Amino acid sequence: MTDIGRTLLVLGGLIFVVGLVLTFAGRIPWLGNLPGDVALNRGNFQLYAPCGTMIVVSILLTILLNVIMRLFR
Repeated sequence: MTDIGRTLLVLGGLIFVVGLVLTFAGRIPWLGNLPGDVALNRGNFQLYAPCGTMIVVSILLTILLNVIMRLFR
């Protein structure tokens, strides 16, 4: 039963962190303007692919999740 409680605590913490990031993401000036982010505007066609931002977010989440998983071992 303690495993379920621990899992719920971790999931709740992750949801809280994701909520904070989504709340304050607009206030981070470099987020979305990194090298590697692609923006194309051609007539009435617009494409935005934040590849550089996705890589940075992926690395940060990997580090965060590894730290959390090591704490609960």
